[in-house]
Amino acid sequence: MFKWLLLFAGAGLFYLWLKKKKQAKFDQENAGKTQPNKARTPIEPEAMVQCQYCKVHLPQSAAIAHEHRFYCSNEHLNNLDQHGWIGNAAWRVSPNKDARPEGINPDVLVIHHISLPPGEFKNQASSRYIVDFFQNKLDPTAHSYFAEIADQKVSSHFLITRAGECIQFVSTQDRAWHAGASSFLGRERCNDFSIGIELEGDGDTPFDDVQYTALANLVQQLSASYPNLQFAGHSDIAPERKTDPGKYFDWIKFQKETGISTEKLPYGLVSR
Repeated sequence: MFKWLLLFAGAGLFYLWLKKKKQAKFDQENAGKTQPNKARTPIEPEAMVQCQYCKVHLPQSAAIAHEHRFYCSNEHLNNLDQHGWIGNAAWRVSPNKDARPEGINPDVLVIHHISLPPGEFKNQASSRYIVDFFQNKLDPTAHSYFAEIADQKVSSHFLITRAGECIQFVSTQDRAWHAGASSFLGRERCNDFSIGIELEGDGDTPFDDVQYTALANLVQQLSASYPNLQFAGHSDIAPERKTDPGKYFDWIKFQKETGISTEKLPYGLVSR
């Protein structure tokens, strides 16, 4: 019996020796390949963001970023959201707005032109001056003309710059102050039921192709939410006061690039 105990004890010691030897060999072969657990850098959880359009949460690395906003898809980036803002536009909120009359949705799009200072839209500062003007931040000392208009409270829903950038100032659900005293086919107070788009330029110079392209894209985005939109120039709704967008705005080109029907252009395709 004693001999069997010695035999088992010897076998156990041999097993422990062999296991220790194998472990030492493994450690030697893998030295430097791994770090002790206590030295590993913990993995930080990825930041989550919310889609501005549909409010779904997603990892920031999977989101599409525009300015300081995030979107889950290009479709949502390029759409008008439930609050009346276009995702791929630059948002520069204007205080010059108020509520539309109850139950009124826009069904007219009015095209304007603007240049600050007048005729100097080729100056790179021009679009910045327009933004300042619509945000009531225009410096009256920056140009002699600005002293005349700095106290005016006006806005438009959108501006399309000479470079084709689309800037939004007012939600389409709100009333921007762009049309003034006006009438569309017998309906007064066009601000109540219209969307205003300013094109950077004047009445003496053709608009650039990139502006027509940006305008066509914007019209398509707006028409998805407002399918009954009709289209007019500021001079059409206020002919005694206004001449914009002017004779160099190409209504035929506009109609061709947007694909809208001529029935939605009640003042025709003749430049005016």
